[in-house]
Amino acid sequence: MFTLNPQSSTPLVLQIVAGFCAAIDGGELRPGSKAPSIRQFAHAHNVSVFTVVDAYDRLVAQGYFASRPHSGFFVKQRTSSVAELPGHGPNFSFDSMWYLRRIFENRALHMKPGCGWLPGDWLFQDGVRRGLRSLAADDVDLGGYGEPKGYLPLRKLVRELLAEQEIAVTAEQVLLTQGSSQAMDLVARRLVRPGDAVLVDDPGYPNLLFSLRFLGARLIGVPRTPAGYDLVAMERLVIEEQPKVFFTQPRLQSPTGSIAQLAHLHRVMQLADKHDFLVVENDINADLDPEPRPSLASLDQLNRVIYISSFSKTISPNIRVGYLAANPDLLEDLAQLKMISGLTSSEFSERLAHGAMTDGRCRKHVKGLRERLAKAHVAAASQLLKAGFEIFCEPKAGIFLWARHPAIEDSAELAYKAAEQDILLGPGHLFSPNLQTSPWLRFNVAFCDQPAIFAFLEAQCKTP
Repeated sequence: MFTLNPQSSTPLVLQIVAGFCAAIDGGELRPGSKAPSIRQFAHAHNVSVFTVVDAYDRLVAQGYFASRPHSGFFVKQRTSSVAELPGHGPNFSFDSMWYLRRIFENRALHMKPGCGWLPGDWLFQDGVRRGLRSLAADDVDLGGYGEPKGYLPLRKLVRELLAEQEIAVTAEQVLLTQGSSQAMDLVARRLVRPGDAVLVDDPGYPNLLFSLRFLGARLIGVPRTPAGYDLVAMERLVIEEQPKVFFTQPRLQSPTGSIAQLAHLHRVMQLADKHDFLVVENDINADLDPEPRPSLASLDQLNRVIYISSFSKTISPNIRVGYLAANPDLLEDLAQLKMISGLTSSEFSERLAHGAMTDGRCRKHVKGLRERLAKAHVAAASQLLKAGFEIFCEPKAGIFLWARHPAIEDSAELAYKAAEQDILLGPGHLFSPNLQTSPWLRFNVAFCDQPAIFAFLEAQCKTP
């Protein structure tokens, strides 16, 4: 049918896709014919099963293959012109979604410097286990649903946690959610309509960017700087675009790791007041920050700011417990939307989070986690600089470093090659509001302790 060239600069995934596309477009493979199974193709061409899975997924998305459960992949009848198919033309955005689903979040790869979570043994596993035993001993009623706003003792605990950050709320202003992702989704669906101008960090958080695109928002990227924001660019964009809302992560931002200075936070709120837009503050890394800092919510006291956080970075992302705080009227709307879209969140998970957070060893765990991350930052930055990378900023806290190498023009191509070597990278275009090709990569310092990662990077980044 076609042959692969392992020595080619074109990644094997792209060679497979191009080979099948040419065979189908040329009539060699007819509609309805069955493609070789993933394992058959991998064995015949001496490539990894993972590589073939990713290639076949791309072919499905581009309209060349159809996947039939328990039967395999078949050549699809193509009635549209190529320019109209997903994956072609000026509005092509599938590639990034494919990365998000199959590379960026793929736990099958053994080395994960591009992932967005912490290793299991860095989390509060003992506290979760003790919480589980306590729930079992309490004989918790598993019938019925929880409270619409979430488990009241945990909402009261969140109130106390926010008070420590000088954000004054009542428990009735706190809505528990299935992780911070649901919180952001609820806010986006409540505030954003198709065509609305929405400010976002550039680079920013991929899940949020995909959600806003799905809602039809016009994404306006506010450039990040090591000190926070490009305030001159932001003011110009606000005047030109008249945004409805600004979604931002001021502290230990993903992917850059940057922390917005107090003066930048004040200026953001001045612009919001003057030009009448809301601000959604994603503060999920607050617990990882060793320094007490003001937030947008503490400056505004939830007048214009909606505050979002979760327990995923310190306890566990798997229990899916997050929260948001907002002014009372907006909070009631969001609670109703939560009920409409998914009824209540899991009281069992919320009780588990409450038990872990009130465990006497939790604060010691968080302190140790911060120290461990600080050491990992120093080690990862040293390795990246040794390999010739430029680092955006070095916060020495949180999870991420944002870096680029002068020999890399498109980090997506590097990510393909890395996947073939069992390495998960975080290519920069995922974090772009406009899905632009980028040389930047996001590195998770907690997963940068394997020499093979930097051996691969150094080999790929050698200049001719």
